[in-house]
Amino acid sequence: MNGFPSRETVERLRMTYPKGTRVELISMSDPYAKLKPGDRGTVSFVDDIGTVFVRWDCGSGLGIAYGEDHIRKI
Repeated sequence: MNGFPSRETVERLRMTYPKGTRVELISMSDPYAKLKPGDRGTVSFVDDIGTVFVRWDCGSGLGIAYGEDHIRKI
């Protein structure tokens, strides 16, 4: 186990969060991130390790790390 999600998990994330999906941040484990729960944004893409990249309405482009951070569709 390398700590990365399986190929199947990444494909499921891509199907769940296609480009243009609106999301809301539930939680983020990065103590230096300026994002806070409730912030909203639009999905740009999901990379090969399952990071969901979001264009946040506040201007941030920080990605959501699989297994660490949590978002929901709105």
